[in-house]
Amino acid sequence: MRVFVTGGTGLIGSAVVAELLDNGHTVLALARSDASAQAVEAAGAEPLRGALADLDTLRAGAARAEGVIHLAFHHDFSSPDTLAKSVAEEGAALAALGEELVGSDRPFVTVAGTPAVPGRASVESDPVPTEGPVGGRGRAVASVLGLSSRGVRSSAVRLPRTVHNQGSGGFAGLLTDIARRTGVSGYPGDGAQRWPAAHALDTAVLFRLALEQAEAGTSWHAVADEGDSVRDIATVIGRRLDLPVESVPAETFGPLGQIFASDQPSSSAYTRQALGWEPKHPSLLEDLENIQP
Repeated sequence: MRVFVTGGTGLIGSAVVAELLDNGHTVLALARSDASAQAVEAAGAEPLRGALADLDTLRAGAARAEGVIHLAFHHDFSSPDTLAKSVAEEGAALAALGEELVGSDRPFVTVAGTPAVPGRASVESDPVPTEGPVGGRGRAVASVLGLSSRGVRSSAVRLPRTVHNQGSGGFAGLLTDIARRTGVSGYPGDGAQRWPAAHALDTAVLFRLALEQAEAGTSWHAVADEGDSVRDIATVIGRRLDLPVESVPAETFGPLGQIFASDQPSSSAYTRQALGWEPKHPSLLEDLENIQP
């Protein structure tokens, strides 16, 4: 299958591109810079120059493909305004891609996040939030899944709070960055809240399986670790960076403070049973041992 991929040079996207190529697919990947285009070519894929905001380019990429995987997102969490801008940009991109695919019966796999459900681990049938700092992403994903009634085999792979590789990535990676900047490996509240996680290489396999097998309108959980306590995550980061580990105000984490403070374990039992997905790579706490001082 010829697959158009957005975000194909990121931590997750580069793993997805490699997974697709290793399993007989060809890849056309969006590349917003010369460096990204070179990385795409080096991986064995074809670059399509353009940014996520270039809607005509996105439509052209989807038109040339037999399936689409969307991963791109501008990860600027420095302020509520920049986060809102990134969410709006992604929503417009998903709408453009979806409209190009209407009536084609082609697969369209988008990215989402595992929801937080009070008192238990979230499951694939739980709705994603449509309010709050990233509620717009939830609304956009719902629109993509709604394309199942318009001749698109749309699905969503929901990512846990941390998708990691070699000690970097996700919420844990943000904790590491903040620790380096502030000199404290901090966690919100008492640190007992749990974050799910998965290795990027395992996540890539699930994106491929969803592309190949997922029925229209379905959601899947890329969760290998159901939930590590944020205090345990911060403890490993502090040890690796030789920094004190302590509770810090939620404001330390900027517009994501409210989300960071939430208990949000998640299950992937149905995903594993239905798609045969089996995570095989190191857990988050094991992988964080790769952090260098």
